[in-house]
Amino acid sequence: MTPTDPHALTGAYAVHAVSGEERAAFERHLADCDACKQEVAEFTATAGRLALASTVRTRPVMREQVLRRITTVRQVPPGAAPLERVRRGAQRGRGSARWALAASVAAAAAFGGTTVWQYERAQDASRAAAQAQRHVEDLAGVLAAPDAKSRAAKVAGGAGTLVVSASRDRAVFVASGMTAPPRGKVYQLWFADGGKMRAAGLMDPARDSQAVLMQGAVDGASEVGITVEPAGGSKQPTSTPVALLGVPT
Repeated sequence: MTPTDPHALTGAYAVHAVSGEERAAFERHLADCDACKQEVAEFTATAGRLALASTVRTRPVMREQVLRRITTVRQVPPGAAPLERVRRGAQRGRGSARWALAASVAAAAAFGGTTVWQYERAQDASRAAAQAQRHVEDLAGVLAAPDAKSRAAKVAGGAGTLVVSASRDRAVFVASGMTAPPRGKVYQLWFADGGKMRAAGLMDPARDSQAVLMQGAVDGASEVGITVEPAGGSKQPTSTPVALLGVPT
């Protein structure tokens, strides 16, 4: 069998469509191939964008429609049989009738509350999807910017590439094969300028390969540092940087 050209696996790798053996071989290749690193980052961003392409934002008028219909549409609560028996035995006394009415009102109120809760969750999901889509678009925009420049370096047992777009004043850090941080720790990114470190986001400790859109503008920073911090990150570095990459100009 003819060995697969590793340069042809960037797309499949980005969407996790390679076997374990192919993945290991490709990651070894990726450690020394800047072109493939950038392709993987671009494919990953594009895949995320396509996954969100079918998201439909809920119409603002939906909330009013749901709340109005709650008061006009009779709902059938789960386990309605006991209520039917109460209805058939209503002649036994007003107490039973009052109980049936109270149970019906409680069931309708519960259903209405559930409907509003579901609507609010849908709104939350819609806002989260829109935010994620903007994030993916910003990340892809930096990587595909005409003026994008990159700098690669060995980082924590793997490889890291810093991509900067001056026109967008944003940066993306692409990691491949990095050693996982200790339990309870995370890699944190920083913009460094004149000895001052500015927090620029956290990396996912569960992934050894990822593309991270750094938080905030580059704003004249001369270097990007990576430190090991407690889960959740720190306001200022608490450890010596495991890597410092000069911002490409």
